[in-house]
Amino acid sequence: MIIPKKSLGQNFLIDKNVIKKIVSLTDNKNKNIIEIGPGTGNLTNEIVNCEPKKLILIEKDENLTKFLNEKYKKEKKIEILNDDILKIKLENKINKNTIVYGNLPYNISTQILVKFIKLKLWPPKFDKLIFMFQKEVAERILAKYNTSKYGRLKIITNWKLKVSDSFQVSKNCFFPKPKVDSTVLVFEPITNKNYKIKDINNLEKVTQVFFSKKRKMINKGFLELFDNSSNFITKFNLNLSLRPNQLKEDHYYKITEFYEKYKN
Repeated sequence: MIIPKKSLGQNFLIDKNVIKKIVSLTDNKNKNIIEIGPGTGNLTNEIVNCEPKKLILIEKDENLTKFLNEKYKKEKKIEILNDDILKIKLENKINKNTIVYGNLPYNISTQILVKFIKLKLWPPKFDKLIFMFQKEVAERILAKYNTSKYGRLKIITNWKLKVSDSFQVSKNCFFPKPKVDSTVLVFEPITNKNYKIKDINNLEKVTQVFFSKKRKMINKGFLELFDNSSNFITKFNLNLSLRPNQLKEDHYYKITEFYEKYKN
């Protein structure tokens, strides 16, 4: 008997209708598929029915890995890895036209998303990411500027990915039942040609500086990042009394471009 581990944030998706809806979000036939945290294989079963070209399962739990190896021992298309998604070298596992699924542990879901955003090869080899998030995290990813949930996660995600589909999932669809509802988001990679940010770590740095002072005016962030930012402020006609959540994503991309030139 498999007992979910709270330490690994294990909440197994058991609702068959939701599982079918997730898998129907894209065409999986003859595609390379990666599933993060397959658990007992409920979603995996539905993916297998779609006849993928290859299916890689990445499962951190050793007991679950043994369970999956036994369950799918006759499936030649399935490769099962007992590994930590945050430590694995993803570039070595993602083939062309890959679809990535993940019912992500709530406590590391944003880290997993950012790991994909930080892939060195861009455009990447994957076609879509289909991830399940805690509802509150999904709201931050989808947030519009000048709202309370808008912040770093939206800005960083929007730099490399667009959300092409989404739907809500009740907490009653899981075992054990979590305290909150979830949201499935579908991401597709994009290339932002309007701004030439060389290193996404600089975008992380810029947004961290501004949103660590999110209740203060943006002039505080400029003072921390630059000895002299008057040229930038004049050029883009910024109102220094605005708060960080009142700047659109494009502003942060422009600021990061300027920051990279300033550093050099």
